[in-house]
Amino acid sequence: MNFNEQYKKIRATADCELDLIEKKMIEPINVPEPLNLRIREFLSSPSKRVRPLVAILYLKSLDLPISENHLELLSAVELVHNASLIHDDIIDESDLRRGKKTIYKEFESKLAVVSGDYILSVAMEKIAALKNFEILKNFSQTLKKMCIGEITQNFDKFKITGLEEYIEKSKNKTAYLFETALLTCAMLYESSPDFKKISDFALNLGIAFQIRDDLINIVENDCQKPANNDIKSGIYTAPVIFAGSVENCSAGIEKTRDLLNNYIQIAKEQTEYLPKNKYSAALKEFLELLKNV
Repeated sequence: MNFNEQYKKIRATADCELDLIEKKMIEPINVPEPLNLRIREFLSSPSKRVRPLVAILYLKSLDLPISENHLELLSAVELVHNASLIHDDIIDESDLRRGKKTIYKEFESKLAVVSGDYILSVAMEKIAALKNFEILKNFSQTLKKMCIGEITQNFDKFKITGLEEYIEKSKNKTAYLFETALLTCAMLYESSPDFKKISDFALNLGIAFQIRDDLINIVENDCQKPANNDIKSGIYTAPVIFAGSVENCSAGIEKTRDLLNNYIQIAKEQTEYLPKNKYSAALKEFLELLKNV
């Protein structure tokens, strides 16, 4: 069974909630055509919905109910993620996203910037409607960290940084939004789960997810070929850091696998306290699946 087939099986555990989240993402979108249709298509195009999936599995493993507010909150998380993808496509001058023309390519950068900002505004409207200051504060801090991650990456272009700086950038770019998905959902319960355990698990999972993405970029593209998006753009990730040079980046692949597996193992250990049920089992299956590179 390949990655997509295995992931589909895991995702089926939460398909009902994920379908509702997707509807909640699309319903509020209302801008002039033809952009309206294009944004709605972009938001509904095939996507893994990893952040809400992980949050749902984690909460349901604790036998905590998923309310309408949780679904609204997780739709906001996905809107933030998708807005960041639109902005990434502008920064990277990408032609394709999920097999289709990017909004940047179809409507050019000015309208693409506004499209990403519009999606962010829809997300913040959803968050504000919950009337929970701590949730709003968490989202605001995470958005700031995501921006810092992108800014840092820009200033570090064509530089081989240290591993510590790479992990910090991975937290900012990716891991903190995973943390927000889980932590803010936990904030909606009257009797809150252990925030520290949730935060530690989500951050380690998020770092692993970014390392995996960076590893795939190197494994699927020859280091020496200009088709390698990261190398070409001057974004030097873990394989380059471990190898010590761009030319020899393939030499850093095994150490990057070890780094990935280390973060996955830590995240797995942080799920051991969860009750044993089909949701915690699916969560552990997902963590194992991340090793598949």
